[in-house]
Amino acid sequence: MILTSSSIAALVIAMRALGLLQPLEWSVLDLFFRLRPLEPASERILIIGIDESDLQAYGFPIPDNKLAQLLQKINAAQPRAIGLDLYRDLPTEPGHAELVKAFETIPNIVGIETFESGNEGAVHPPPVLSEKQMVGFNNFMTDTDGVVRRGLLHVWFPADNLILQSFPLKLATIYLNSQGVPLPSLAPASNFPVGQGNIIRFRKNDGAYVRADAGGYQFLANLRGPVDHFRRVSMTEVLEGRVPEDLIRERIVLIGPTAPSVKDTHFTSYSGGLLQPREKMYGVELMANFVSQILSTALDGRTPIQVWSDPVEWLWIFGWSWVGASLCWKLRAPYRSTALVLLLGGGLSASAYLIFCYGWWIPVVPPLMTLMGSAAVVVGYLAHLQGEFKRSTDFLSSVINTIPDPIYVKNKQHQKIVINQAYCKLVGYPMNTLMSKSDYELFPQPEADLVWQQDELAFYVVGEQENEEKLTDAQGKTHFIATKRSIHRDGAGNIFLVGVIRDITERKRLEEELKRIAAELEHYNAQLKVHAEQDPLTGLANRKVFHERLAQSLEWAKNNNKLVALFYLDLNDFKIVNDTLGHHIGDLLLKTVAQRLNACLRSSDTVARLGGDEFTVILPGVPRKADVARVAEKILQTINQQAELEGHTVSVTTSIGISIYPLDTQYLEILIQKADDAMYQAKRLGKNRYQFAATSTPSNINSVNGN
Repeated sequence: MILTSSSIAALVIAMRALGLLQPLEWSVLDLFFRLRPLEPASERILIIGIDESDLQAYGFPIPDNKLAQLLQKINAAQPRAIGLDLYRDLPTEPGHAELVKAFETIPNIVGIETFESGNEGAVHPPPVLSEKQMVGFNNFMTDTDGVVRRGLLHVWFPADNLILQSFPLKLATIYLNSQGVPLPSLAPASNFPVGQGNIIRFRKNDGAYVRADAGGYQFLANLRGPVDHFRRVSMTEVLEGRVPEDLIRERIVLIGPTAPSVKDTHFTSYSGGLLQPREKMYGVELMANFVSQILSTALDGRTPIQVWSDPVEWLWIFGWSWVGASLCWKLRAPYRSTALVLLLGGGLSASAYLIFCYGWWIPVVPPLMTLMGSAAVVVGYLAHLQGEFKRSTDFLSSVINTIPDPIYVKNKQHQKIVINQAYCKLVGYPMNTLMSKSDYELFPQPEADLVWQQDELAFYVVGEQENEEKLTDAQGKTHFIATKRSIHRDGAGNIFLVGVIRDITERKRLEEELKRIAAELEHYNAQLKVHAEQDPLTGLANRKVFHERLAQSLEWAKNNNKLVALFYLDLNDFKIVNDTLGHHIGDLLLKTVAQRLNACLRSSDTVARLGGDEFTVILPGVPRKADVARVAEKILQTINQQAELEGHTVSVTTSIGISIYPLDTQYLEILIQKADDAMYQAKRLGKNRYQFAATSTPSNINSVNGN
């Protein structure tokens, strides 16, 4: 086991030393950045972007007079520092004199420059800022895959005894000086301790890097988030005075292009993954990230990205190689070994991510390769000893014909090379026909198109692909099927697609049946709810709903300082109608009374039948007691009208008792009792009238027929 694990580890370490794994490790680093919880946007920095609308309004390059106006506007709001992420080595008339004056009079403006070896291709800063030593260089370090993962803090030229500060460091220095935070002297030191933290110097073989250019004082970028993570306003908003001064005051203000046409954009670790569009970050946003990294390190003690030393990384890689080899040797079962290795690989990746969240970038791809490589060697050796290896097609044919589920195997040209008998039975064609014809010759075009698309997707997407589809067999019967596709390689490196099918037609039928039953149950429950809340004869609210509505009305009236009137109605001499004309006519009369009550009241009022010939009416939100009396008179007049019921002319009157919340009481049960008592008082006073509860202000209003 030691020999196997050591050999695999040595091979992987050698591949890493040659830079073969560098792109993969960079990709994992980028993925960890994207998975890491986003940090809050820094409130110390404001970006003033020059966007497309600004370019259309002012042109590009921005004229010097407009830039001077912008600087004056910003300076008036008293920022800590102004970073001009625009190359202004040449005048852009009109207004160059104004811009020079702004450079001379406004403190804490930092310009930007680039420098190249031999000074060829360099872009110089404005001469005025250069004389004031208020210039920093562009500190982007772009890796070979075009992604910015490093920054430059400063560079030194021993021959000239010259040290140049980067643009972000120059701005951060101004801010930190205002906070009383001293910075160390600029020298080719191993570390840069500042404030509460330390900006660790990048070495040429740090992390996944192999013999990288580590000139100057470089550091690993620890961006706060993806694009648009910092607060940003446009140049036009500032010039038009639409940006509050509080948004600028005491902040570092960065001015730079945010227009795609300027092409000052860069890929970062947040620029998207394999299946996501790669979104570039504007240069001024990158500068904001680097400034923020220096400030948060000094003021907040923010953790930098750190790496292990080479010996520790080698030991880490060897350890996982030994784990994979020893566990597979002990298990001696390919499937269990594979499952365990996958589980360990997932644990390794998750652990590396959690460690990264605490600021450590440790190897992930090399230990995964050694883990799986040593496991594969051991499993392969055991399989060879047991005679488990056979030719690819023979092995597939012998295995899949023992599986009850339909299975097919295709090559990258979508040609079937192996199918089992279950597949032939499902489709309804003999094996020779299925092997010689394409899917477009066997199935309807929409189905064949979907099969092609799903097969093609499986070839280019890592992992198993599951889908639900339709399949029409030789007899024209349509089956619902669930498919699972995976990619495999044989010993010669050929790629094959293995598709497993399960007929789920019966399951789909049961699902539809269950949906139908569920819909019927829902409809039945709705009917039960209606029956539980309605009086079966009149369709009015029943006693239960009456109490609920009254409680709701009282609560609403309490919160809104309103009145609620409760009517208690009893039909006079209703028993005579039942005795003389029969209960059928009595029921029709009750329905008629219910209809008349509903017709003469508001939609917000509640009419309920408590039983027999007793009704209640709830009037929420009544303005005055006089309005209650008018409603009572209207009800008396409406019910007193004759009704034609199956050839019988029937007249009926009612007696109404009225209680008012909160004039009579604030309690629900007492309110009901007072209305009931008032109704009996109305009957004693001659019927066909209404009567307010005894504790209400006495009413001299008589019934509609003068009693």
